[in-house]
Amino acid sequence: MPDSAEPHSDAVRRLLADDEPAPFTVHRPDAGSPFFLTCDHAGRLVPRRLRALGLPASELERHIAWDIGAEGLARVLAGRLDAWLICQTYSRLVIDCNRPFESPTSIPLRSERTDVPGNRDLDAAAVAARREEIFLPYHRRTEDELDRRAALGRPTILVTVHSFTPVYLDEERAWQLGVLYQRDARLAHALLALMREDGRWTVGDNQPYAVSDASDYAIPVYGERRGLPHVELEVRQDLIADEAGQREWGERIAAWLVEAARRAGLIQVGDAPALAGAIHRREPA
Repeated sequence: MPDSAEPHSDAVRRLLADDEPAPFTVHRPDAGSPFFLTCDHAGRLVPRRLRALGLPASELERHIAWDIGAEGLARVLAGRLDAWLICQTYSRLVIDCNRPFESPTSIPLRSERTDVPGNRDLDAAAVAARREEIFLPYHRRTEDELDRRAALGRPTILVTVHSFTPVYLDEERAWQLGVLYQRDARLAHALLALMREDGRWTVGDNQPYAVSDASDYAIPVYGERRGLPHVELEVRQDLIADEAGQREWGERIAAWLVEAARRAGLIQVGDAPALAGAIHRREPA
């Protein structure tokens, strides 16, 4: 077992050391398509100062710490769609970048059956450090890019990329895929129909999760408030746990997204050669 997480006090205000990674990575910054991708649970790092949150390394490899396979899938999608992509670096156990601050799971005390010792008894300075150094830089960079695109008059289609566990609290999940949305179903309903037309997959309609203002950030804040067409994708993690699965599913989902956006009247594929290439890909054997 690692040492207990460091006690928090008003004297401890700096969270990330100068040599630690930035809280986000942007891929394909000059991408040209309307698709705009975020991966809020891409990484599983914990700042050194937090001493692994008092958890053994094995816990930080589990889904409680990150969305397994989601970053690899998102990067394949970004390549196929010529899409801008931002990925969060640090574990959602430090602070969840897809939760409003008011959510009890913003800095979780417990995830599934695992208590998180390093999140207990945080004072205001410790909470502020996580927000200021991890959550806010990630979202400021996202907002800056959305503002830049809006100023240029560029259309934007928001896609947030996540994964989910095959089994949750001993209960097997029936779905391989999930399509999540709230008030605006323009893209989501077209995508859901396409996935189900394929006939090979069990696809959840707002399953295994549902979007809400209380439990989610990206869709309510970036999609709904800005009036952008959007969808949250959930892929069962065993399908995308390795590079081969990420590549296969990334190519398949890219084709679905382009066709769904076309059916919803959001794009004309002929105007975007890269997207035309994505939709006409050959299915893997």
